[in-house]
Amino acid sequence: MRSRIPLTIFIIAVVGIGLLIGWLTAPGEWYAGLQKPWFNPPNWLFGPVWTILYVMVAVAGWRIWSDDLGSLKGLWLTQMALNFLWSPVFFGAQSVTLALIVIVALLAAIALFIWKTWPVDRTVAVLFLPYAAWVAFATALNLAILLLN
Repeated sequence: MRSRIPLTIFIIAVVGIGLLIGWLTAPGEWYAGLQKPWFNPPNWLFGPVWTILYVMVAVAGWRIWSDDLGSLKGLWLTQMALNFLWSPVFFGAQSVTLALIVIVALLAAIALFIWKTWPVDRTVAVLFLPYAAWVAFATALNLAILLLN
């Protein structure tokens, strides 16, 4: 049986870092002044969605580590690094173009992670499906903002 202490650590770390980055790079006047596409969701939606997704990503990471699926650890860490990089690039550096490059790489890493985990731990792969869908949506949103501005 897997220990719940590492699971708790994973959840606190992933959600905590995500919330901290979100707080440090909160959308400000620059973002408010950008033209947004018709499908841009309200700002209040992002926090709850990302919190739920971060819990799912943390559970997947915990399963990878607790089952010692070594080859997948680097891929999980890569997608986390790209995820945590996007907000500082988009909101902090105000670089919509560079943020698009980061999020496309993130989406590719998530897709590769799902593909590689599907045969060895289907639960982990399924935990990443909503994350992949949201990041695909965020990629379209990032691209639309780039084109509109």
